[in-house]
Amino acid sequence: MNAIKLLPDVLINQIAAGEVIERPASVLKEILENSIDAGATEITVHIKQGGLKLIRVADNGKGISENDLALALARHATSKISTQEDLHKIASLGFRGEALASIGAVSRLSLVSYQSDSSHAWHIQTEGGQTTHPEPAARSIGTTLEVRDLFFNLPARRKFLKTEATEFAHCEEVFRRIALSHANIALSLQHNGKTRSHLSAAETTQRITAVLGEEFSQTAVPVSEQAADISLQGMVALPTYSRSARDMQYFFVNGRH
Repeated sequence: MNAIKLLPDVLINQIAAGEVIERPASVLKEILENSIDAGATEITVHIKQGGLKLIRVADNGKGISENDLALALARHATSKISTQEDLHKIASLGFRGEALASIGAVSRLSLVSYQSDSSHAWHIQTEGGQTTHPEPAARSIGTTLEVRDLFFNLPARRKFLKTEATEFAHCEEVFRRIALSHANIALSLQHNGKTRSHLSAAETTQRITAVLGEEFSQTAVPVSEQAADISLQGMVALPTYSRSARDMQYFFVNGRH
């Protein structure tokens, strides 16, 4: 009997999940970036129990076709790159094709999507890496991705997570980063049925004010510089605006925190 054996796909996905999914906030980041890459202009986030019980993200992006639903949950499957040259000009936030497969390996995941050229929406789900066949569903154009019971099949991972309040704080920080780097997208966030944030699409300076507050905006000056093909924009607070923590320092490169 061979000492070296090929790992089963479910175990491979669970190992990959350990590299991609650290906590509920990691799940939220991956799903939000998928929505942005899909061209969404409105994204709604519902979270329960800090993301351990439920993370639901609904968007009005271009959606996923019936034929692509199963591939969307497969490893190393992506619509964002196809050749080695594409790696040198990536314009999307995600491109590896690992996120949904990893999330689905350690949760109960449900995906409903509707494209404009389809007759109706389609629904697919996976539990611990076991995926169903697509079925007809009802939904407007876009995608709803629902992640329930994160790490239900990996109790050792689950016990290392922090309190509900701490895990939600990490989710809220991911939401805040996305909000600051994509002011053109309307975003809303609910936790345990209570609305925590509702942001309309706005100019960057208006979004900064909405997220960081009037006090920051009133004591900040705009920054706008360009050299060769590199540009830098933002807002920087004057020395008179002093804080003991660095929790309001944000830097983004090409939309990535």
